[in-house]
This record gives sequence, C-alpha cells and structure tokens, in this order.
Amino acid sequence: MLKPRKRITKKELKQDKLITTYVKATDFFRNNRRLVSYTLTALVIAVIVIVAYLNNRQSDNANAATELSQVLNLFNGGAYQVAINGDPTRNITGLKSIVSKYGSSETGEQAKVYLADCYYYIGDYDNALKYFKDYDGSDKLLEASADAGIAEVYEVKRDYEKSAEYYDRAASRDSKGFLTAQYLIGAARNYIKIGKKDRAISLLNRAQKNFPNSPYAMNLDYYVALAKVD
Repeated sequence: MLKPRKRITKKELKQDKLITTYVKATDFFRNNRRLVSYTLTALVIAVIVIVAYLNNRQSDNANAATELSQVLNLFNGGAYQVAINGDPTRNITGLKSIVSKYGSSETGEQAKVYLADCYYYIGDYDNALKYFKDYDGSDKLLEASADAGIAEVYEVKRDYEKSAEYYDRAASRDSKGFLTAQYLIGAARNYIKIGKKDRAISLLNRAQKNFPNSPYAMNLDYYVALAKVD
C-alpha cells in the first residue's frame, strides 16, 4: 500500500519543481504510448503477411495485411494525413481505404485503430472517436489501446468521467501489460478531476504494487499528493 502522505495545499503543489518534471514525463509517455503498442503490433502484422503468402491464401485478411504493412512506414514517420489517404505515386493504399475494403477482417480491424490514431494526431477527434469505438477485433492489446484512445479523446473534450471510465476499462483488458500502469494513472488522473479521489488512490495503489519499475509509474507520488489536496 502507498504510505500516508502529509496533506499539502494547491499552492504548494504548484511551487514544487518536481511536479513540473512529473507533468512533463506524463505528457511524454502519453504521446509515445502508441509507439510501444504498435511496434509489437507491426511484428504481428509481419507474421500474418508471411503466413498468408506461405499458404497462398487470397483472403481479405491476407490482402489487408499486405496493404497495412505498406502503409506502416507513413504512420511511423508521422505522415498521418498521407497514411489516411494513401500515396498513389508509390502505390500505397491509405488506411481509410483498407478499413473500407477489409474492415470486417482481423487485420482490417487493426487498421481501424491505426486510422483512429491518425485522426487523433491531426486533431480530428470526432473521427478518432468513431474508429476507436468501431474496433471489434480479438486482439486484447488492441482492445485496450482502442479504449485508451477513446479515453484520450474524451479527456481532450473535457469529459473526464468518460475518460476515467475508458482508461479504467483499458487497464482491465490489459491487466499485466507494459502500458497498464499508464492506463491506471490515466484513470486516476481523471477520477481526481471529477472528485472520485478514493477510486483514484485505489488505482494508484494498484499501479505501485504491480508496476513499481514501470517508467509510467514515475509520477505516482504527484497524483497521490494531488488526490489528497482538499
């Protein structure tokens, strides 16, 4: 359990230089969360492509995997708008087209999350929310990532209650993953904003107990202190 801490005022919190470091760290890890998630997913997609060709299958899933593997460089390079629409000059199909053609396949479902991320990064939050919510695949990692994406959109929209709910759900789907600590802290951060501080502290306790060495857990003390502010 987290040790009881002395209650501090909001003024003292604002003056604490360490908190500034924590906030910057939170922003960094939130912005880079998907790089970790999608590096793993890219490996899975590569395997799907290889298996598809070895078995000479011409299924929607195989075609979607091939097209998705080609657009990943655009996504990873931050060319989000091009990744959405594709690049005809290089014969690269965009994520929007992949989802339209193969959205019901497993790889098409994966493409939805990439597409949602692209919309999120260019500030089109309504479309981001649409495609995050539309994910219906069987990959638990992507289910959690889609829920976390929904949470991020709601946080931007200042709907902190829904944001907390979806971060909480993401942590439940991926209870032992590398990103779970961040999901727990995201949920706690938003529970604090809506006054559910007991729930926030419970999640922070869980994060410290289960993920003491996670880089995402470095700002736990800050949020515990924030939860204890009257």
